Amino acid sequence: MDALVNSFLQHLVVEKGFSTNTLEAYRNDLTQFNEYVVDQQNYSTDQGIRWDAIDITLLNGYISDLRNLRGYRDTTTARKVASVKSFFNFLMSNGNIAEDPTESMGSPRVGRTLPKCLSEDEVNKLLDEATKLGNPENKRDATILELLYATGLRVTELVSINIQDIDLKESYIRCWGKGKKERMVDIHPRAVEQLNNYLRDSRGMLLGKKKHESALFINHRGERLTRQWIWNILKTYSKRAGIQQKITPHTLRHSFASHLLQRGTSLRHVQELLGHSSISTTQVYTHLTNAHLRAEYDKAHPRASMNGVEDDANAPRIVAD
Repeated sequence: MDALVNSFLQHLVVEKGFSTNTLEAYRNDLTQFNEYVVDQQNYSTDQGIRWDAIDITLLNGYISDLRNLRGYRDTTTARKVASVKSFFNFLMSNGNIAEDPTESMGSPRVGRTLPKCLSEDEVNKLLDEATKLGNPENKRDATILELLYATGLRVTELVSINIQDIDLKESYIRCWGKGKKERMVDIHPRAVEQLNNYLRDSRGMLLGKKKHESALFINHRGERLTRQWIWNILKTYSKRAGIQQKITPHTLRHSFASHLLQRGTSLRHVQELLGHSSISTTQVYTHLTNAHLRAEYDKAHPRASMNGVEDDANAPRIVAD
């Protein structure tokens, strides 16, 4: 890997506070770009890549390679282009290049996809299913699902929680979101009760001899749960609950936000609860809320349905020209 690429990745960790997963995404994208540049004879030497020689011709060729030869979708291509732009912005800021060739670099237009959510009824089925079995692992799983929906935590935030991050008396959890930003997350009484029961009964049985483990959620060997483990928990209980759509831990985060907005919580408050830096990120949920409101309007308004008119043989008919 090129030395300047490594410096950029170090910058993302030390100065930007990016998570391990985000860092790996940048590393993969820039490794691929690095390899592409090396293959272009005019841009690399035995001493390394000549980043100041990169021009828009090479950049457009790279985009063509991603889309046409490798067959990446627009969303993936757009992310890889964004990684390259961030890298050149870093080079420009540090004086490694005199001009930024990515300023005129295009990128596929990607529409914002509406997040998938569960209905309140589906959430209840999921949470009820998790409480049916009573062994320590099932009680842990039920607590995890309850907490995800109660707080809207990201899965990485959830698995990173330690015992000392919890205050059951004040009903909050301290967590660290993207960019290592700390925030306090409130939890409702039912989630507090379930969490308290897990700590009192199940966690000690799962710990075994590993009494010094600080992780809140642990496996049967007394070790911190991984992100993949949480995904498997969701998959298991959603199947048992008869939920047809494929769901992930983020589905519960989306459901948490959408259900709060549907019940009248302000967008600004939901932004704070989710730990979004910008309210524009939170605004995607308003589309779901608007769809919900429209459905409720059509169902509730006495004149929203045409069924009554159509069933009346004496009612006047409207015929389109």
